[in-house]
Amino acid sequence: MAKVSKRVVLHFPHRLIDRPIVYKLIKDYDLVMNILKASITPKEEGLMIIELTGEKEAFAAGVKYLEDSGVVIDPIGRDVKRDDERCTSCGACVTICPAGALLFNPDTRQVEFDGDKCIACEICVKACPVGAMEVHF
Repeated sequence: MAKVSKRVVLHFPHRLIDRPIVYKLIKDYDLVMNILKASITPKEEGLMIIELTGEKEAFAAGVKYLEDSGVVIDPIGRDVKRDDERCTSCGACVTICPAGALLFNPDTRQVEFDGDKCIACEICVKACPVGAMEVHF
């Protein structure tokens, strides 16, 4: 069977904070989860950035369970953005990106962003001298 692995952002509405949703993903769907970042406060929206891995069918069933439960699932790349007009391609972000999501293209002499590799650690936001990197969760 083929394995699937994706990094996603889970947005939990306040009504779901007290439910064992993550537990069910692991137990009922046999998915492996690596929590990259989490912010969950009772009576408020919760947010988890995770890498989710499992067999293709189980992965699809687990995602459907999340959606049916009311959890909003977004790819990480959607929430991490680079303002191309502000970016000067100085490369400050490239040297500190632990996931290799920011790369310097020697042919174009431009910094490129690969949202699929991004782990939303926000280090690039702090490192960018012109404020071109933004994270919106």
